[in-house]
Amino acid sequence: MHGHFESWFTKLLNQYLAGPANAILGLFGLHAHDPANPWADWLGTEILFVLIIMALAAIVRAGLSMDRPGTLQQIFESVIGFIRGQASDIIGHHSYKPHVSFVVTIFLFILFMNLAGLIPAFESPTMFPMVPLGCAIAVFFYFNYWGFKEQGPVAYLRHFGGPVWWLAWFMFPLEIISMMIRPVSLTIRLYANMLAGEQVTLAFLALVPLIPTLFMGLHVFVSFLQAFIFLMLTLIYISGAVEHEAH
Repeated sequence: MHGHFESWFTKLLNQYLAGPANAILGLFGLHAHDPANPWADWLGTEILFVLIIMALAAIVRAGLSMDRPGTLQQIFESVIGFIRGQASDIIGHHSYKPHVSFVVTIFLFILFMNLAGLIPAFESPTMFPMVPLGCAIAVFFYFNYWGFKEQGPVAYLRHFGGPVWWLAWFMFPLEIISMMIRPVSLTIRLYANMLAGEQVTLAFLALVPLIPTLFMGLHVFVSFLQAFIFLMLTLIYISGAVEHEAH
């Protein structure tokens, strides 16, 4: 965990892929502050750890075994089993299965991004608002897509009016505003907590440099806790979107 800098992976991206990055930005009418270094460190770290997650998943898939599962397979099975249980409890036993892949992916992504800061020469990408915002937008579009798909456009929009028909004119705009705020809430919660956790850990390490393990443990705890909170809120939003209760 350090200040703002370029990790070795980001340096490689800027050295060999600066041209393609500037070209992509140009397609959207954007320009890098430093054309020689268009790759931000948070983006480089994010790409690296996504590749690591994909590699781990490929290793587990290649070595799947019912009789003698390896340690990595058991870890993945435990994580997926836990998330499946939470999804079943929150979304419902008959409705949760289509959503397991998405919520497992979002949980693992956020967890790895949070834990990246424990590795020397890397910072947690979730300390930068663009990464939590991207996750929040993905969740927002996901649960709304499934709300329209499961209930149909009319029924899904109707449930924003609340259970009392004569208060629908008042409840509908409030519910729409509340829903639109969800990505902002998800973003600020994850970003602020990871940034604050990082700063607190650095402050304590500066004061008590001889016992860093305790503060590394604090960072791990915060990383898991924030990934879990994001997971639970995602499940709650999906549950609210796909439920078929009559209003």
